Amino acid sequence: MDHSSIAPAIFYWGTPVVLVTTTNEDGTANIGPVSSAWWLGNRCVLGLEGNSQTTLNMIRTKQCVLNLPDETMVSNVNALARTTGTEEVPEIKIKLGYRYDKDKFKTSRLTPEDSLKVKPPRIRECPVQMESEMIGIHELMKDGPSELKGFLMAIEVRIVQTHIEEKLRLAGHANRVDSDKWKPMIMCFQKLYGLKNGELASSTLAEIEEETYRLPV
Repeated sequence: MDHSSIAPAIFYWGTPVVLVTTTNEDGTANIGPVSSAWWLGNRCVLGLEGNSQTTLNMIRTKQCVLNLPDETMVSNVNALARTTGTEEVPEIKIKLGYRYDKDKFKTSRLTPEDSLKVKPPRIRECPVQMESEMIGIHELMKDGPSELKGFLMAIEVRIVQTHIEEKLRLAGHANRVDSDKWKPMIMCFQKLYGLKNGELASSTLAEIEEETYRLPV
């Protein structure tokens, strides 16, 4: 197998798309599409720009909802792709074609619904919704050029309430998701993908009882 060296500008090898809802200063809701997210236990780490409205709202309120769209929601996600909830659009985003959008629910044709434990709304159309509280924040690229200071953040959130569509529940289990039915939207090098081919092979890890991984709250 031959390999060659390259220098990618981005490293989006494939992660789920997350629509992060937060609360603006005036009480309205913002939706921030995010493609850098990973989970461990009941924690999620989000990669965000330091000056995004989502980041500013999370720092101020310490709350958000992680809404996961499925592969049928491409048009909704694309409607949000170059919008920002920041009224004064940063110069770098202007160059990338972003525009200020006050009502992202209307723009994306999505529906807000009340959360149970946090103030930001859930997105009704998303099959998975995770109400969350911000736990910590880490600045990335501290070793980089001074102009990048504060540009990228890794934000840790704790999931306090999870909601899923009934059809995604694994029969016979109170707290498990049927992975054959869950079809997340995946961002891979700026393209959106779905899981069309199903399971490739049974993982040896699947032999471990899932509840073994549950951590103390």
